[in-house]
Amino acid sequence: MTEEQPHSAPGTSDDADELVPPSYNERVGLRLRAIRRQKRLSLQDVEQLSGKEFKASVLGAYERGERAISVPRLQRLAQFYDVPVDQLLPQDGEDGRRPVELPERGSIAIDLHRLAELSEPEMEVLERYLHMIQMLRQDFNGRVLTIRREDLRALAFMFEISTEELAARLEELGLRAGTSLS
Repeated sequence: MTEEQPHSAPGTSDDADELVPPSYNERVGLRLRAIRRQKRLSLQDVEQLSGKEFKASVLGAYERGERAISVPRLQRLAQFYDVPVDQLLPQDGEDGRRPVELPERGSIAIDLHRLAELSEPEMEVLERYLHMIQMLRQDFNGRVLTIRREDLRALAFMFEISTEELAARLEELGLRAGTSLS
């Protein structure tokens, strides 16, 4: 597969580029970098794990906004990172930065790998709810997801049990990666 050409400067023969604000490539790059870092991968890791499909130097140029990424390459990168393709694109009016979300008092970290291994009936509801949280927070590290006390209450309500019973059930299933229920 051939690599894309560098983004044309405004005023060149590529009329489509003139419609894209100059900072858009930079904003896309910030999203690409944020997702890669959430996955705890270096540029070299991506190159190696992708079988050199995504060369470190090219991916770095995408992340710096020095090079435009084509839609097929963006889709392929989303598949590689295992995230929806729209999560690699900045939202309207977004400066590309995400607020740091600090765990709140009473949060529980859920082991997502363990969750994927379980087949209990209530796990489908839990998986859908956690997927929604991931989408809203744009948190795709894929290992652990921290749910807040409010999330725990909502889940307990859906399962028609108390928050304490839900916390105990999560522990029983080996889903609690860490706790601070106070």
